[in-house]
Amino acid sequence: MKHKLIPALGAAVLLVLSLAGCGQQSSQAEYIGIDAAKAIALEAAGVTESAASFSTAGLDRQNGMDFYAVDFTANGQSYAYNIDAVTGVIIDGGASTGGTQVSGLPNGTTGAQSETQVSPAPSDDTQTSPAGSGTTITEERAREIALADAGLTADEVTFVRSRLDYDDGRQRYDVEFYTADYAEYDYEIDASTGEVLSYDYDAEGYTAPAAGTSAITAEQAQQIALAEVPGASVSDIWEFEVDMDDGRLEYEGTIYYSGMEYEFTIDGYSGAIRSWDAESIYR
Repeated sequence: MKHKLIPALGAAVLLVLSLAGCGQQSSQAEYIGIDAAKAIALEAAGVTESAASFSTAGLDRQNGMDFYAVDFTANGQSYAYNIDAVTGVIIDGGASTGGTQVSGLPNGTTGAQSETQVSPAPSDDTQTSPAGSGTTITEERAREIALADAGLTADEVTFVRSRLDYDDGRQRYDVEFYTADYAEYDYEIDASTGEVLSYDYDAEGYTAPAAGTSAITAEQAQQIALAEVPGASVSDIWEFEVDMDDGRLEYEGTIYYSGMEYEFTIDGYSGAIRSWDAESIYR
């Protein structure tokens, strides 16, 4: 009887190992990549890449599912697609008319066979190391990647920010810049692979400053804010950054002084305080 139990136990062990292998394989599913998602959306819409102007293309998640949200316009028509990040299947999408999406897609429509599909991006499982570990591209390289994707050069833009961030287990660079006509670009670049994770382009609602108007410096903006808090100094400014709002440069920051927290926004051209909020840190 003991000899008969050995094969049975061996089979059980093999079954467990087989199931574990399957589980490991499924957990390492690879993303198709943002370029492939764009190609799938274009193919479904029957639009060529040269005719399309993308406004949004990035990785998103809803109800535990990762997908690429791809929005673009072509020939005066707007299109929006949500594409499964692993399979390339179009979850929903189509042309938008008057705010109503018109899909017209058969069930199971997929662009997985698109000839322009690029190599899969690494899965999230390979990108969950703590910030600061592993090989990362430089900030300068992240800027170059964003500019190349936008079809611009460094001397054609003004950078608002480019910094290394950490989100959802992945290191990424947040790169934001604007052009001379105040079109704003915002990119998220994978810090390990250099892949464009998402980008946003906005050329609407921008008002250029009057001719001859020059921007104030960051130091000038800080002094304007500090003048509102007698006794405070630059060392009391704990948060400070440059931002763009509807095409206008602005400075945002936070001052901690004498038990109070002050949050401010200062216009980057006039130096006017656009918003000011003060409250006790002991509230």
